[in-house]
Amino acid sequence: MLATLVEKPFHRPGWVYEEKYDGYRILAYKEGKGVTLLSRNGKDRTVTFADVAKAIAGLSDRTLLLDGEVVAFDRRLVSRFQLLQEGEVPTVYAVFDCLYRAGRDLREKRLPERREALEDAIGDTERLFPSRRLADNGLKAFEVARKMGFEGMVAKNPAAPYREGRSTEWLKVKVHQEEELVIGGYTPPAGTRSHFGALLLGAYRRRDLIYVGSVGTGFSEKTLASLHRGFQPLVRKTAPFLEPPRLKGATWLAPRLVAQIAFQEWTSDQKLRQPVFLGLRDDKKPEECLLPEAPA
Repeated sequence: MLATLVEKPFHRPGWVYEEKYDGYRILAYKEGKGVTLLSRNGKDRTVTFADVAKAIAGLSDRTLLLDGEVVAFDRRLVSRFQLLQEGEVPTVYAVFDCLYRAGRDLREKRLPERREALEDAIGDTERLFPSRRLADNGLKAFEVARKMGFEGMVAKNPAAPYREGRSTEWLKVKVHQEEELVIGGYTPPAGTRSHFGALLLGAYRRRDLIYVGSVGTGFSEKTLASLHRGFQPLVRKTAPFLEPPRLKGATWLAPRLVAQIAFQEWTSDQKLRQPVFLGLRDDKKPEECLLPEAPA
């Protein structure tokens, strides 16, 4: 079940408001002692997040299906996708739904019953915790998220069953601007920078890849080297963009890699202002990266 993005915070009486996390959406399947962690596009993450899988394997229920987000927290307990990519801090699983438990399919049940099931199932287990609820009022909840520096807020209709796909019964509001964008090339390094200077980014408008700007910050030396190695099989002679930027020495890439980018805002000509590279997203397909509608 996927939340629909809305532009502004709001309040709906009776709805619940939770922290929006900046990590990998994961479905956790438990059958006996066996656990499988799957990303939203069906990739097996069991080995990648082995510590989370081990914690779930130790739960008492023989059969269990949980929905949540694997995250890494900074010192202020704010989830950071970049920390998750770097792999230098412990990963934890923020669980926000329980779809199946001990032989019972819970998807048709109301959210409070599913929430009670997940809290009872995970108990006080290291690396597992229920998603954090914010204030009862949506506007106040968003203000809490903003002050804490969270990625955003998710609002949920407690009466709604769990339905696969995009839903208006779950709505999300972002505090920080982030987008998944397609990498279409890179510029040569300058000064003391090695491997490459900046990534050239795009998003799709129908079938056309539209250039939205470049990002040259957010890279460690290790990341620069790793990305550059991964780029080489994708090098091509022509630009993948409908209207490519005129840049001397640019290397063009087949549009197969997706980057998560933080930025201040979209400009009036649909370019990124002050972008920062956060990491690669192999749980997203390039064609899912759509250009936002231009402001009226």
